[in-house]
Amino acid sequence: MCRKGVIAILSQDEIKEIIPHQEPFLLLDEVTELEPGERVVAYKRVREDEYYFQGHFPGEPIMPGVLILEALAQAGAVATLALPENRGKMVLFAGLDEVRFKRKVVPGERLKLEVEVVSKRRNFGKGRAVATVDGQLACEATLLFAIVDRT
Repeated sequence: MCRKGVIAILSQDEIKEIIPHQEPFLLLDEVTELEPGERVVAYKRVREDEYYFQGHFPGEPIMPGVLILEALAQAGAVATLALPENRGKMVLFAGLDEVRFKRKVVPGERLKLEVEVVSKRRNFGKGRAVATVDGQLACEATLLFAIVDRT
């Protein structure tokens, strides 16, 4: 049962209607919880055939930390751009604070991405982001973002 204001389950095609990212850089497979402007829970299935595993690292593939952060940012962008007043805009990184990596993310795992928007003033905001695998903390960070018009 969903709480009031929570949209459940967005497919990858529906995610692409909200954020401008496309393959091979779209790092979200689905959204399972969404409170527009407030919070989001999304997932990324880490596949063995991901383009970045060819060089990171041969024989011991590990999802790059910067891509985990990007996946978190994309999830946060879904929450922000799902608001009607933000439709058609873009969310850009403005900074990262308190970033910590706690475990490797490897092929075959399902990365859970949770972002809560903790503050927003005009076109800038801050989100608390957590990435986990099977309940184990993989990465946590504070994401600083700007909402801008697409050109």
